[in-house]
Amino acid sequence: MELASLGRTLLVVGLVIAGLGLVFAFADRVPLLGRLPGDLSFQGGGWAVYIPIATSIVLSVLLTVALNLAGLWRR
Repeated sequence: MELASLGRTLLVVGLVIAGLGLVFAFADRVPLLGRLPGDLSFQGGGWAVYIPIATSIVLSVLLTVALNLAGLWRR
């Protein structure tokens, strides 16, 4: 692998990590994220389980569209 190619790969990975950090930092300000009707939560005495099914589906669709658009842009 050439150094230029490795440098570009590291740059992209770094930007993705920085983007994820921004998403996590501001995720609590996004309305409805994590509280959609299909998200399940169970609580008992001293334990809680949260299963974000609907949120996962929505994020999957958004990421699929974004990555397909990025793939079309690269052509």
